[in-house]
Amino acid sequence: MKHVYLDHAATTYVRSEVKRAMLPFLSQKFGNPGSFHSLGLEAKNALDASRKKIAKILDCNPEEIIFTGSGTESVNLAIKGVAFALRSKGKHIVTQKTEHHAVLHTCEWLEKEFGFEITYVDVDKHGIVKLDELEQAIRKDTILISTMYANNEIGTIQPVKEIAAIAKKHNVLFHTDACQAAGFSEIDTKKLGIDLMTVNGSKIYAMKGTGLLFVKKGTPLQPLIHGGAQENVLRAGTENVAGIVGLATALELAQKERKKESKRLSNLRQYLIKGIRESIPKTILLGHPVKRLPNNASVSFLDVEGEAILLRLNENGICVSSGSACTSHSLEPSHVVIATGMPYEVAHGSVRFSLGKRTTKKDIDFVLKKLPKIISDLRLISPVELGKKDVGL
Repeated sequence: MKHVYLDHAATTYVRSEVKRAMLPFLSQKFGNPGSFHSLGLEAKNALDASRKKIAKILDCNPEEIIFTGSGTESVNLAIKGVAFALRSKGKHIVTQKTEHHAVLHTCEWLEKEFGFEITYVDVDKHGIVKLDELEQAIRKDTILISTMYANNEIGTIQPVKEIAAIAKKHNVLFHTDACQAAGFSEIDTKKLGIDLMTVNGSKIYAMKGTGLLFVKKGTPLQPLIHGGAQENVLRAGTENVAGIVGLATALELAQKERKKESKRLSNLRQYLIKGIRESIPKTILLGHPVKRLPNNASVSFLDVEGEAILLRLNENGICVSSGSACTSHSLEPSHVVIATGMPYEVAHGSVRFSLGKRTTKKDIDFVLKKLPKIISDLRLISPVELGKKDVGL
């Protein structure tokens, strides 16, 4: 069966260049970077070189890079780390409603267990945070603002520089989750004006289980994991040297190729969107029409459940997602789509197509060949029949 993988927002494969860079540290140069023999020093040199490589890309000091086990861990370290370090100053955090659950659930936990107050700022119909509402939410006891760089479900890119400027104006720390954006967007920390930034290796063709957190020098942060002095005493545990070498290689390649690849993927994405709109009635493009990730096409098909579309597409060898992969086992409608003001009927029919390096026009043509009949067949057995006017569009 032909397979078309359009779920790169969930995870990517490990590209060959990354694999080659990692291999020596899996079985030959396998020492612990904390050991003082030759194998350990060899591993430490690789660790230091990777940190410097990433620091150059992020325009920061190497010691401002903390390696973690995932994007989710980095988010937790950023938000909980700041919260615990500054709770004597204040217990108020500002975020927004379309964040990844790594942010939302962390904030909810801080509310429930430690009495923090969280303000969840609204977004507009395209998913862009309302800057005036965000600034109005800041209080004297606000210690942190956390907003994602680009949305994992609908692809909308947030005005990170503007948010960073607002945070700085009010002397509040700013964290951004850049897991989806790191392969396509500017991640120069000085140009962005951020204090903390999360990056995930599995979104940029590195290994799953790799990530990093940029922590601007002087940012108060308490560790979540104790038991060693690794990562500036902010993340105890023997470093995943092979994974870190791969992460550094992947990030370097992604940033080097991002403009050319973004243009290619944007063209394919628009070709897909145009094909869907022309061949399938009652479809709604979710997210911002322009300010979106170049590889993201998030579409809602009225009168059909997103999960049913996924299953039918999978039967035809096409891999996509309905909302976030981290919540794919939930039958609840996407909180992201609901936050943009769309009704439940639209959220339930949402499907995310996320393109990648191996995606070709032939792949898109294959999807456009199979998808119209799948939607037509599912609508025939659907008990719902709505028009766009029925859902307020």
